[in-house]
Formats: sequence, structure tokens, C-alpha cells
Amino acid sequence: MYKGLLPSFFIIGMLSVGGGAMCFRKMPPKMENSETKSTPLDHRTKSILARGCDPEMSYHASLALPPLMGNPEYVATTDDADFIQKLTDRKWSVVFFAPGACRFNAAHQPIPGAYAATRGWSLAQYRELIYRLQGEDVLIVETLEEMKTVGLLKEALSHARPVK
Repeated sequence: MYKGLLPSFFIIGMLSVGGGAMCFRKMPPKMENSETKSTPLDHRTKSILARGCDPEMSYHASLALPPLMGNPEYVATTDDADFIQKLTDRKWSVVFFAPGACRFNAAHQPIPGAYAATRGWSLAQYRELIYRLQGEDVLIVETLEEMKTVGLLKEALSHARPVK
């Protein structure tokens, strides 16, 4: 079922359809001590490029999510022209596929916002493009469930490369 994943990936929370998943490069084990538990999150040197399909939800997410995750830069896109342009223009710490886009993918339906070159793409094809444009050290977060978004993004940010 998961034969398409490269063996160099570390998978967290891979669940059945109805669950969520986060895929990213190997990383060191989580280190917790009294200092890190009491230190407030600060991810201002990191950035998230989000690909969703609902402009209204994307706008609200761009306002609500950053303060919950240590204030990374959060840029929302809802179509491939904008998404791919932003992937090409600069480096990102994390690339996030919003739950709506992931649900379309899980249902084997086209993700809204595609253009001629990406029409019919699955998330696997988007991942290939992201790694080609961003490098193998970019983290990609995918989830089918809104309630898992903040936790998965915070986890990814804690291991992500600073970009600003």
C-alpha cells in the first residue's frame, strides 16, 4: 500500500483513510527536558507554504494558525499557478497540504485549483515537484483532519530548516 514512499522517509501518524499523515526526512529523536517544556515556541525564522482549495478557509487559517505555532510566516495558496510560483521563488521550511486538498486526493478526485500542467495530479506528483524545487530537506505535512493540523505543523516546525 505504501510502496511509493522512499525508504529514507520517516512516517509519523500514518493512519487509515479518515486519519492523517505527515511525511518528512529522517530527523533526530525529539529531545525534551525542563528547559524546552517551559520555553515558548518561537518559529519566526521559519515559514509554511500552504496549498489548500478553499480561499475563505485558507484566509482564516493564515490569520489563526501562526500564533498557535510560534509565529512562523504562513502563506496560503489555493491554486497551482500561485503555489508553484511561490515554490520557485524562494525556500520554505514546511510545505503543507490542507485537509481539503488531502481529502480530494484520498478520494482519487482532482484537487481544485490545478492548471493545465498539473491537472489530475496526486499528492505524490506534488511531492516530487516540491523536492525538486525545494531540496530534500524541506518538510511536507499532509492531513485529512483539521483537528490534527496544529499539532502536525508544530512538530514539523520543530525540525524544519530556518529560511529567514
